[in-house]
Order: sequence, then structure tokens, then C-alpha cells
Amino acid sequence: MTRPSVVVMGVSGCGKSTLGRALADALGWRFIEGDALHPPENIAKMAAGVPLTDADRQPFLIRVADAMAASREEGVVAACSALKRAYRDLIRERAGDVIFVLPVLTRGALLARMAQRTGHFMPVSLLDSQLEDLQPPGADEDVILVDGETPLEAQVAQALEALRARLSAPA
Repeated sequence: MTRPSVVVMGVSGCGKSTLGRALADALGWRFIEGDALHPPENIAKMAAGVPLTDADRQPFLIRVADAMAASREEGVVAACSALKRAYRDLIRERAGDVIFVLPVLTRGALLARMAQRTGHFMPVSLLDSQLEDLQPPGADEDVILVDGETPLEAQVAQALEALRARLSAPA
């Protein structure tokens, strides 16, 4: 039996990687850092403060989805912005059954987090373009919303409770 994969999604600074790693550890699943799958051209573009286009994101999304599909049997959690519905649809098409987890934070909290980060390629100047691109998941998408402004342990507990309910529900 294959299990659904999990994608922790959202704009830069929302805690995708931190929450994704913690969820993967709690579930005993593999963690995929989506940022590591960006082509070098994407990293350079973002580091220069230039937002990615849909065409820029396409190869990246395919890499993430294919990496997820390859680890599906062992269970996988990925961190990937998945900002637009079309991006999430592409991931589902290539990776199969996916549950998305979205940490929800205010713009102010996101700005504060991004300002404190060191060594990350994504500049604070791109936050507003990401917020503009973010299409909240629709009612027909399998998504878990967590309060991204609570401590990590609370976010993990909230996500795990919802994931376990979905994983144990009869098909």
C-alpha cells in the first residue's frame, strides 16, 4: 500500500524546511529539501532579487515531484513553495496522492523571520511577489493549515494530528 506524500508549502520564511524536517522525523519518513533541487539559474535569479516565472519554476517542480515519487514507498515529506494551484496540480500528477501543509503567518511575521535569516539566497525584497503569487488551496485540495506563528512543536503536533486522521480514515 502506498501512502500519500506530504508537501509543506508556502512563501519564503514561513518555515517550510524546518516544519518539513520535523514532520519527516516524527513520521520516520524521508525529507526532501526543495531548495536543493532548484537549477543554479533559479538560485542566481532569486539571489539577484528577480522573481521566478512559471517557466523558471517548471523544471524545479518536476524535480521535486519526481524525487517524491521515487521515495513514495518509504514515505516522503518535501519542502516546496507550491504557490499556485497549477504547481500543486503538477506535483500531484507526477507524485500521486499528496497532502499539503501550509503554515499561515502574517506578512509582518514573515518579514521578521526573513530579516533574521543568514546564508539564504532568497532576499526579503521577493516576499511581496511571493505573496502575490500565492493561491490559497481550494476546498477540493487536501491541505492542512497550521498556525505558523506558534512554536515548532505546536505546528508539528497540529500537522501530525490532522495527518494521522487522514491516514487512518477509511478509503
